[in-house]
Amino acid sequence: MEKVEVAGATVDFFKEEESGFTVYCFDTSMCEPPHPMVNAMAGLQLLDDNSKLIMINHKSPAGLFPKVQQEFDFEEETTEDGKVKVVFSRKSVVQNTTDFTQNSCNG
Repeated sequence: MEKVEVAGATVDFFKEEESGFTVYCFDTSMCEPPHPMVNAMAGLQLLDDNSKLIMINHKSPAGLFPKVQQEFDFEEETTEDGKVKVVFSRKSVVQNTTDFTQNSCNG
């Protein structure tokens, strides 16, 4: 994986090519709020139709989903070590509706 600079990020982001997709990933499992939301919003701005974003967090980022669900699909799973892995992808044929400045959480 290659480390990449992401504007507004507070953790390291990495990138790799996988099956024709660019996959970006970051880990906020050791971070306090608002860092998971801040970094998710920064990372989601990287996505196009040929990329995905993987977020590793200590719990489900439930406050994030309503903010991005019109523009992004996401799948969530629990890892073997009890963390939550969320894989985001951009929905096809969708308008840019996400307000990326809404990067704080309410709980």
